Amino acid sequence: MRRSDRPAYSGSLARELPGGVAEVARLAYPVVLHNLSHTLLQVVDMAFVARLGATEMAAVGFAGIWYWTAACFFVGTATGVQTFVAREHGAGRERGCGRWVWRAALPLVPAAALGLAAFAALFPWLLGLLGPAPEIREPAQAYVLVRAFGAPAVPLAIAAASFFRGLSDMRTPLLVGVACNLVNAALDYGLIFGGLGLPALGVRGAALATAISDWLMAAGLLGFLLTPRRRRAFGTAPARPERAAMRRLLRIGVPIGGQWLLDMITFALFTSLIARLGSADLAASQALVTLLHLSFMQVVGVSVAVTTLVGRYLGGGDPAAAERSFRSAHKLGGGVAVLVGAAFLVWPEQLLALFAARGAVLEVGVPLLAVGALFQIFDALAIVTTGALRGAGDTRWPFAVQTAMAWGLFLPFAWVGGVLLEGGLLGAWLGAVAYLALLALVLAARFRSGVWKRISI
Repeated sequence: MRRSDRPAYSGSLARELPGGVAEVARLAYPVVLHNLSHTLLQVVDMAFVARLGATEMAAVGFAGIWYWTAACFFVGTATGVQTFVAREHGAGRERGCGRWVWRAALPLVPAAALGLAAFAALFPWLLGLLGPAPEIREPAQAYVLVRAFGAPAVPLAIAAASFFRGLSDMRTPLLVGVACNLVNAALDYGLIFGGLGLPALGVRGAALATAISDWLMAAGLLGFLLTPRRRRAFGTAPARPERAAMRRLLRIGVPIGGQWLLDMITFALFTSLIARLGSADLAASQALVTLLHLSFMQVVGVSVAVTTLVGRYLGGGDPAAAERSFRSAHKLGGGVAVLVGAAFLVWPEQLLALFAARGAVLEVGVPLLAVGALFQIFDALAIVTTGALRGAGDTRWPFAVQTAMAWGLFLPFAWVGGVLLEGGLLGAWLGAVAYLALLALVLAARFRSGVWKRISI
């Protein structure tokens, strides 16, 4: 009996429409809760740092974006585990699921450790090249140097989390993630200001708290991965290197990592353009970026769910259910974006007050949130579509197209709107909105073409 012929769930869940809104929502909500907890704690992190001053807030935001730019290739590549696990699970090959974690970890963990160490060493040179405001350079450099100690843990944690998500187990990463986020908040308070008997390290304390939390996340997920029950059911015990299998994973995962890297490089350069406008504009922009996570990270949860469902239903021979999952995910992701956009329009001053925004920061921040309301709607549509294509193993085409559009449209649009037309901060962000609208349309057209149904991984 084929996997697709078996009931996926028991009881009332067995009556769910495959790929319907209810199924997508049921898989997405634990990821949404995880991301929401992480997002709220990011807001708390930035609120803590904001109490040190606008310069420190701008420095941490600037350094954090560039650090994540250096790390995201390894993280994105590790998410390829989810596609393979979902396919194996959909086809009924459970014993083959666990090995994909190690096929990702073996090349990516040492590569991340070396790559992020090199980035930290070269960051002073990069600061000189990018030319941010002079006062943010020293705290930004300090933040990156300390944050790099957590680098090896991140792709390991993501590979393990992607295993669980490929099996539709979204709750295990949720539990571990929430616990680590709470620890991170406590460590932020202690290490930034000297509370809880810890030393007051300021910006370095914020970085150290995050690095410690990264290691705790990896340790917690590995603990669940290596339980005797999962070893027996899914073959999760550490496995020997398998070159052919690792090449398969990298063939799918590297374009994901490349796309993440591309997104972050272009956004980091965009942020660097904003940094040249001054600390007030950069602080307002960073406040918007943090608030955008209220929709972004929740839509990522929907994207994770649709990646699993598309992969599972293709593995089980049911492309119609995979396509239905895509449509359902768009409804959910779009709904989240509309709600967050409404909050931006109704309560801009209250939201900016979370970051101690006053004076010039508040003056430019209020109209910027109106632009952000539009930005995150198109962002949501692009994120969901990318997740659906990823579940099918269609990763190289989106990477190539997004590369061309990011360099050909995003950065030029931002420069024209912000500099050439003298639109400043608002003009630059409006250029970003125009780029995202076009990207969302192109990605949706790719999925609707049906090419993804014929891709072999």
